[in-house]
Amino acid sequence: MTVKGQVTVPKEFRVALGLSPGDEVGFVGGAEGIRLVKVDRPRTGRDVLDRLRKVEWDPTWTTGRLMALTRGEETD
Repeated sequence: MTVKGQVTVPKEFRVALGLSPGDEVGFVGGAEGIRLVKVDRPRTGRDVLDRLRKVEWDPTWTTGRLMALTRGEETD
């Protein structure tokens, strides 16, 4: 890791994730460790709203769950 916090993703992982130079990645923590994921940003706010309209509302959702939904991440 560089002093800026940058890391090099090995080629086999870049290929497996379909990563290209300039793509954004994120780190998702869980019980099994940390996963590297490709981040697909919505093009517009409308895309985010459309995504949220497709799920059934649950008032017990946490802020983390709502943020994951806005990013298009599948959560349990």
